[in-house]
Amino acid sequence: MAAATRGKGDPGSKRPLATSTVDPAEIQRFAAIAEEWWDPDGKFRPLHRFNPVRLEWLRDRIAARFGRDPAGIRPLAGLRLLDIGCGGGLLAEPMARLGAEVTGIDAAQRNVEVARIHAERMGLAIDYRFATAEELVAEGRRFDVVLNMEVVEHVADRDAFLDAAAALVAPGGLMAVATLNRTPKAWLLAILGAEYVLGWLPRGTHEWRKFVRPSEIVGPLRRNGLAVEAMTGVAYDPLRQRWSLAPRDLGVNYMLAAVRPPDAPA
Repeated sequence: MAAATRGKGDPGSKRPLATSTVDPAEIQRFAAIAEEWWDPDGKFRPLHRFNPVRLEWLRDRIAARFGRDPAGIRPLAGLRLLDIGCGGGLLAEPMARLGAEVTGIDAAQRNVEVARIHAERMGLAIDYRFATAEELVAEGRRFDVVLNMEVVEHVADRDAFLDAAAALVAPGGLMAVATLNRTPKAWLLAILGAEYVLGWLPRGTHEWRKFVRPSEIVGPLRRNGLAVEAMTGVAYDPLRQRWSLAPRDLGVNYMLAAVRPPDAPA
């Protein structure tokens, strides 16, 4: 699944992005279908179906980290949250409804425009920006929660991107990462099955060689002072047509939560 991407620039924009981790081809691919972000039966239909299970997991992990009641009306109230590669806002909007002070960034300008318009229609105050993680690092920004969901498999330089994303996590904060594992099973299901057989995603949405093994995320995060505290797989049930957590199966989609100690240097 891909929520958005990073790259050297957005082909649909006149403003170059000062970063080396964005992949221009990835940006162009997602910008071309930006209008479909909020169509549950459109090209992002798999992401709409995937959203409930990842939202619940995120809410529970964040609530646990900050001592909140996940069943509360606004359990994330007061938390500064960044959604990297926010796309059309499929995660940013529910996070705002849960009370978080949300900033959403994307390297495709059209995605940001679509997200901003939709949030205004919903009456949600979300700070959407046409920007990259590297740009926010340069500004000295820090967040209690950083969402890095379905992005890392689309960047040009994975380690540099993870370095930048980790730098945005404040002391005591949490980063959530979701991506696809580089396994034969993932190629079979996520590319051959989802793109070519079932047509869930446009062909070419993913490149198997850019899928990421868990160790390739855990290592850079640890190097940047973050410790992984939870990891789970996510599996699709074709009979019930729904996603669910699969803690013992990291073979295709997986999510992890990493935290920075509260006493880490600011």
